[in-house]
Amino acid sequence: MRLTAVDGSVGRTEDGSAIDLSLVSDARPGDWVLGFLGAARRQLEPEEAAQIRDALAAMVAALDGERLDTAFADLAGREPTLPPHLEAARAAGLTEA
Repeated sequence: MRLTAVDGSVGRTEDGSAIDLSLVSDARPGDWVLGFLGAARRQLEPEEAAQIRDALAAMVAALDGERLDTAFADLAGREPTLPPHLEAARAAGLTEA
């Protein structure tokens, strides 16, 4: 979330909602914060905030049934793989955990 205003330990975000800034008392308007359950947990660099926004947008697109080739270019056009321990279990014929 990007802060648009700060009044004591309460911040306002771009959508107008309030967020508790008790854990990030040095946050200022224009700063990006990671929020959870109505409280800012830590400040974010703009680059990290952009990565989080992009990931959330990809999740929304996936839920809407959109193709995600651009969001997950490293996964597009290849067969999915299992972690080594699961691949070994599959190769051994195991079908249940």
